[in-house]
Amino acid sequence: MSGLKRLPPAGGAPWEDVAAEKVVYGTPQTRTWVLYENVPDRLYAGEWEATPGKWRISYAEWEYVEVISGACVVESDDGERIEAGPGDRFVIEPGFTGTWEVLSPMRKTWVIRE
Repeated sequence: MSGLKRLPPAGGAPWEDVAAEKVVYGTPQTRTWVLYENVPDRLYAGEWEATPGKWRISYAEWEYVEVISGACVVESDDGERIEAGPGDRFVIEPGFTGTWEVLSPMRKTWVIRE
C-alpha cells in the first residue's frame, strides 16, 4: 500500500433539495460526490455543487473549501463573512453556525475531518 490515492472524476450524483426548515430564501439544491473516504481516520474529500439560494448551516467538523466555479457568501451568526469565487479557499471550523448563500451556481472541492 503506497499511501497515494488518485481521486476519480465526479459524476452521476442526483440533485437534492436543501431541507425546507433551513432555507432562508430561494429553492437551493445541492449534489455531493464523496471521492475519498478514510473512515477510521474520519477524513473525507470530494466535490459539491449548489444552485442559488441561502440556508442555515452548522458544523461539528472541520471543512476545507476551494471554490471551482460560481460564487458564495458564508456568514457566521456573529457577522463574520467570507465572499468567495473561483480559486478562493477557506476553512470552516467546528462550532460554526451561520448561513451559506450561493450567488451563482457554484462548485467546490472539499476535505472534511470529523
